[in-house]
Amino acid sequence: MTINTVPGTAFCCHTDPPSTDCSETRQASSDVLLVTEKLAQQQRKVQAQIDLDHPLEQVWQVLTDYEALDQFIPNLAKSDRIQHPGSGIRIEQVGVQNALLLQFSARVVLDMIEEFPHRIRFDMVEGDFRDFSGSWGLQPASDLNHGKTTLTYNVVVCLSHLMPVALIEQRFCQDLALNLRAIRQRLEDLYRS
Repeated sequence: MTINTVPGTAFCCHTDPPSTDCSETRQASSDVLLVTEKLAQQQRKVQAQIDLDHPLEQVWQVLTDYEALDQFIPNLAKSDRIQHPGSGIRIEQVGVQNALLLQFSARVVLDMIEEFPHRIRFDMVEGDFRDFSGSWGLQPASDLNHGKTTLTYNVVVCLSHLMPVALIEQRFCQDLALNLRAIRQRLEDLYRS
């Protein structure tokens, strides 16, 4: 599924059962496009997109500064680069969320594969989910907008049977929009003088 945006509009789309078309749309925000798709009982595919007023290289620098992510991404309590058994990049992240008077935390260890300057793939090798894999995609926003980047996040997440799917899916979408805005703010903080 390809995500296309019209400036100033966004939607969050849920399909249940899975289909190639979105059956329900609602306004999510004016700057972030979110699409969720139910793949199986505990499995979801989530896509998000935001346009950024910064070139690919600057966006890449922010995304690949793995140990600084917890300094500006909301609800990310830990993001550390850890030893990889081979020569790759491995990070450990812990997210914390408060929902319905309960605190929920999830840990993932991800192998990162960097394909400069257009894609960063990640695959969970250990963690609290049954699956958590996806990618960050970076593309020039358009030929007319030199120095701008369209940032796309794609993830397939499979929750354990003990996790409340509807609640986590809703919070995940809300947090993902906040995270993309936090990346935009980090770019502004670092590169706008």
